[in-house]
Parts: sequence; C-alpha cells; structure tokens
Amino acid sequence: MTRENQHDTDSSICTHQNLIQDGPFIVCKDCGLIVDEGLEFDTSSSSGYYSDSQADYERKIRVSNSKAIQDPAIKQKYEKLKTLDIWYRDYHTSFTEQKKTIALFKSYGIGLTIDNTKYMTIKDNYLRYNKYHRETYQNMIIIFLAIVWMEIKDVTNIRIEEYIRVSRELGHKVNKKMLANAMEKVLRTEVRLDKKKLKTPKELEIDIKAKIMILFQKDINNIPYELIKDHFQNKNEFERLKIDMQLLANKLLKRITYSFLQNLNYKAFAAGLIYYIGQTLENPKIFTQSLIEQTSKFSSTTIRKKFHNLKDVLGDPQELTI
Repeated sequence: MTRENQHDTDSSICTHQNLIQDGPFIVCKDCGLIVDEGLEFDTSSSSGYYSDSQADYERKIRVSNSKAIQDPAIKQKYEKLKTLDIWYRDYHTSFTEQKKTIALFKSYGIGLTIDNTKYMTIKDNYLRYNKYHRETYQNMIIIFLAIVWMEIKDVTNIRIEEYIRVSRELGHKVNKKMLANAMEKVLRTEVRLDKKKLKTPKELEIDIKAKIMILFQKDINNIPYELIKDHFQNKNEFERLKIDMQLLANKLLKRITYSFLQNLNYKAFAAGLIYYIGQTLENPKIFTQSLIEQTSKFSSTTIRKKFHNLKDVLGDPQELTI
C-alpha cells in the first residue's frame, strides 16, 4: 500500500475526537480535517458570558456596573459623564438643563430677574460659544454661569459674591477669578466671530443711557401709589409727575459724560437718579431713600452713594437749572 493510500485509510477511520479551534474553523488535530465552522466548545473561561442566555449576560453586566459605581471615585466620574452627556445633548435640542439652572437661580430669591428676552440672549450666546468650542464639563458650566452674569450684572441689585455663593450651593465649583476668566473668553469669542461688532464710545454712550432710561422708567412705575398718596390729590397727579421726572432724567443724562457711565451698575445708578430727581421737587420728602430702597431693593447706603456721585457731576439738586 502506498503512503497516499495509507493516509486515506487512516483518515477514513479517524473518529475526530481530538478537536481544536483554528480561527473560525473546527479542525481535527489528528487528521487535519475541517469538521465544522463556529462549533461551540466547552471552554475553561471563567466569565460564562458565552454559554449564558442573553438575559443572564445583561444581568451580569448590570451587576458589574452597579458594583463599580459603589466606588466613590468611579461614581463621581460616572455622574459627571451623565451630566456632560445631558448638557451636550441639550445643546442640540431644547436647552432644558440650562433653563432649569436659571429657574433654580430665581428660586433662591436673590433678585435675579431674567425675562424672556434676556433668556433668549443667554441661550444664543451660550450655543454660539459652544458651537466653536468643545470644553470639559466644568468649563461648560463656568462659561454658562459667566454668560448669565454678563447679561444681568448691569441691571441687578445683587453682588457677584452673592451670585457665586448661590452657584456653589447649586453644586458648581466656581470663584471670582474663574468667572472673570470665563467672561474674558466669551468676549474674545464674540469679537473673533464678529457677532457683536465693536462700537464707538459715542454709540456705547447712547446704548448705556437708553438702558438707564428703561430702568428708570421701570423702577419709578414700580412705586405703588398707596405709599405716597398723602402727597397728591389723586392718582392722575402722581402719573403726571412720573412723566415729568422721566423727561428730566433724559435731560440730565445728556449732561453726563460717557467716562462717568463706564463700569456702572445701571440699576443702582437708576435708583440713585430717582432719589436725585426727587430732591429737585418742591416737596423733596416724597421720594425718600427708604421708599426707593423698598422698591429697588438697593440699600440706602448705595442709593446715597449714587446720589452724591450725581451731585458731584450735576450740582446740588435744589439749585438745579435746566
């Protein structure tokens, strides 16, 4: 018998008991015949995932994840990733997480007033920034807090320290320096993208004075007639006086230079302006510091300070001539 015939005879009587896996094939180690493809073997693997049902496999994955999350360090990273995922997903959809943060700020009762117009401005600025920047979770939060503060800082009676305190209570790690750096980043981005064109000092002066007039009108209209009705014969007389005060405020602002208006808290300035104009009236006791403090939420000290600043620029209100 030839060697070839001998090999064929040996192969024909091989029982294929000694099998091995060679890539995707099941091969007999004795005769080299490919017995099957993808045949399941008994394996010494301790995981058991391949022999379990799909339900058991998924259950073991959940148990494994649960045990990992019990580690505080891993849990912190896991929660951060979940929050980051929500904020990034929201960036493309409804902005609801950021809106929730604004709502939480309002619930603290610190005088944070954000109307729909300001909300849309905050949203547009935040989405525009993140369109060109991919930041870490912490930076995304800080950028958002900076944009909110930039939008409200000139028209609020709360200080930045109070704003930072509430931010920390909401779980955001931020300080004054971090907030300042974030605001600088946002401003640089706006200039680079040419979304907010640089204005001349004259244009800025016009914008600031228009903003002050809006605040002045809003604050003076918030003064209830019931608090000063003893000084008037009827409500119509009070309404006429408010119109005259607004006209006078507009004239006085024309005398104030842009350099004086820079870096002002416009809402505090408007409260001081109401008190200053109130001192030009025949009866200067109508608009008292306590009355303006009650309606503007600024302290008498702040109102008095703004009054003296205006007095230095415009002169004594009792001697004012228009």
